[in-house]
Amino acid sequence: MISPRCHEFLNLFQRLVPKIFINHVKNVSTSPSDKVRVRFAPSPTGHLHLGGLRTALYNYLFARSRGGALVLRLEDTDQSRLVPGAAEALERDLAWAGIPPDESPARGGPHGPYTQSQRLPIYREHAERLLQSGAAYRCFCSERRLDLLRREALRARQVPRYDNRCRHLSQQQVGEKLARGEHFCIRFKLVPSPEPFQDLVYGPVAYDVGRHEGDPVVLKGDGYPTYHLASVVDDRLMQVSHVLRGVEWQVSTPKHLLIYRALGWEPPQFGHLPLILNPDATKLSKRQGDVSVGGLRERGIFPLALLNYVTLAGGGFTRDLYRTKPCIYSLPELASVFDVGRLNAHSCRLQPDQLREFNRLELQRRLSSGDDAELVQQVRQLVATKFARSGVQLRLEDEHVLAVLRWSQARVHTLRDLVEPHLAFLWVVPSTAVDLPPAHRAVLERVSAEVAGMADAQFQKEWLKPWLQRVAEDSGVQFRELMKLLRAVLSGLQEGPGVAEMMHILGRSETASRLDRALSVLKTHSQ
Repeated sequence: MISPRCHEFLNLFQRLVPKIFINHVKNVSTSPSDKVRVRFAPSPTGHLHLGGLRTALYNYLFARSRGGALVLRLEDTDQSRLVPGAAEALERDLAWAGIPPDESPARGGPHGPYTQSQRLPIYREHAERLLQSGAAYRCFCSERRLDLLRREALRARQVPRYDNRCRHLSQQQVGEKLARGEHFCIRFKLVPSPEPFQDLVYGPVAYDVGRHEGDPVVLKGDGYPTYHLASVVDDRLMQVSHVLRGVEWQVSTPKHLLIYRALGWEPPQFGHLPLILNPDATKLSKRQGDVSVGGLRERGIFPLALLNYVTLAGGGFTRDLYRTKPCIYSLPELASVFDVGRLNAHSCRLQPDQLREFNRLELQRRLSSGDDAELVQQVRQLVATKFARSGVQLRLEDEHVLAVLRWSQARVHTLRDLVEPHLAFLWVVPSTAVDLPPAHRAVLERVSAEVAGMADAQFQKEWLKPWLQRVAEDSGVQFRELMKLLRAVLSGLQEGPGVAEMMHILGRSETASRLDRALSVLKTHSQ
């Protein structure tokens, strides 16, 4: 807690410096016994991106760390920006990520509906309460007048703000305008709010919204609420105890606290999450496919790898989980050491290479834990899709796919890497038809004969490479030429893994089969 003397100093400093004042004192005045309810409240206006996923994840971790509940609420009151199917995609993305809400439009719950466009009568009722108490008023200003105010402010290099003109209309004037059927919205009366509020992430934050802003609209002329009214009403009626949202809403929090006060309600505790940025320090955007959850899933990123990547950037744990090197932690493990007061209070840049490393670690974790049936199926689908050509013979036996996965876990970062051109030989039996000089045919026949007589346990790259060197030396063929020959026969490629490694991953039986097939083709062509 902050002492009264410290508060006095903060207030004095805030009066001297009239701007948002942030102090990095952290305080969470909750105990483990409190009933914690948090919410993730996105707008269904596009794909879920990493910024939104981070907000959902930290709300989920906070709820689980305190035995609480996570509510998904869709804020769709701006009907002009809605994207068809986005609401359903949001829930699918959260389920894929492993952070499904306890209550949501799809799951239901005791405090629904959970879509704001279905709650319009509730907002109108509370806007009327604000009117009746004198905390709000009807505004009859036209869009033309408001646009002129904005232009004048910009011309004067000022921040546009409403001049509160309609706040001063008499009851008679309001009655006359209503009688004429003039269009109106409802605005909330801002009052001075110099006292700081305690941000769970940033500490005390002071911003006198009444001094710097005009009265905000809370109910638009079409009957839809703005975020300021809808979020306050919904958080109260859905019994939200803590609000963790993006830092862009921090400047609006004093405004929301005034609305809580006007309605006679105790507000929840607020915490604001700093921006996460692209590597070039630009803000993440829903229009960027490389930061959308769906886009990352399509690129082969695993859910747990993505969540660990996000927490690496944001912090929020009682110990530095990733201090020495990247590690994969489960959601229960992350929740058990989560501390909202330790969240980073500064913007941080994402590093894509770290995501790839997390994904490789998650692949290793799944294989070591025996969680490989789903991986095998995913690889089979990738291979079948990538090499779906008529007449192509594919190797998709479960045993082979699993062997490739185990071989590749230290070499690839995503399952999609396994169907890159230089690894096509793993799945596609090459079509080999080459003319060879007699010496090369002879050495190929010797390799084929000796491979046929080897034991499977003997077929390891550590043994195969010196054996191939001896074969080349005994046959009078340059080792480089032998490797080029065998690579073409076994893979049909000019580049790829070392030949000994290629033979190892193909296995003795498949290597022998491809050698025999190449010799048969050569024999046919020579006749």
